[in-house]
Amino acid sequence: MTDVVLRRSPALAPVLARGALLSPFKRPRPDATFPRTRLVLPALRVDLARLAAYERVCGFATGDDALPVTYPHVLGFPLAMRLMSARDFPLPLLGLVHTSIGITQQRPLPATGEYELSVYVAGLAPHRRGTEAKVVTEVRVGSDVGSDVVWESSSTYLARHRTSSEPAAERAEQAPLPPLAEWRLAGDIGRRYATASGDRNPIHLHPLTARLFGFPRAIAHGMWTVARCLAAHGTPQVGVVRAEFRAPVLLPGTVTYGSEGDRFELRGGDRLHVTGVVNGSLSAGR
Repeated sequence: MTDVVLRRSPALAPVLARGALLSPFKRPRPDATFPRTRLVLPALRVDLARLAAYERVCGFATGDDALPVTYPHVLGFPLAMRLMSARDFPLPLLGLVHTSIGITQQRPLPATGEYELSVYVAGLAPHRRGTEAKVVTEVRVGSDVGSDVVWESSSTYLARHRTSSEPAAERAEQAPLPPLAEWRLAGDIGRRYATASGDRNPIHLHPLTARLFGFPRAIAHGMWTVARCLAAHGTPQVGVVRAEFRAPVLLPGTVTYGSEGDRFELRGGDRLHVTGVVNGSLSAGR
């Protein structure tokens, strides 16, 4: 794998525009070649105003010294988009759906700290509805070469297309967790989260652009739903978070947040949208 060191975080507007223009020419398949490049951004400092906007839209307490456990994903998002919008990335950027994330955090991350970010594509895999890409984001403290990873995430992104595989057996539906809160989600949640995070995938912004990709209305960002659940659940400063995005949350809409022990979920009626687990012990999550 080849490291490419960046001087600054990529500007998202041209990156997203390039991804949109190239999307119609992509022919996704799980055995396609993918970029073997790791993008590295050293000496990164957090924009505290943008962090506060993120905390507000996701329901985290503002002004805490430590970053929310999901926030490094936002910091790495421009690098991930640069990789996934490139000509040598085989999946179309438009319509990509975030299907899961696993986060491991080794220590609290001060909001005023200096960090090194790195992002790379770990591989492609077949999915019953298309092809998934696995994207890894790593955070190190400072900019010292070879320093230990203190935060890491592994995300899967699905490009939907016809496949020749047999339909997968339906997973047994788990019993609902005890409901703790009902949230009425406004139609602009996707746009508000996009402003705070930079993720302006059109499936999240407006009903018209969402319908172009097969959704009846705009859908909430997967990372907003898991961040909102974690803000309600509470997360350890050291530990493991895993979440699956099982079904899209249509906007506007009403959802129920449930939790028991280290598990959490988000449901709309009988439909399970998000399911996850928080482990305070790193060994428990491995």
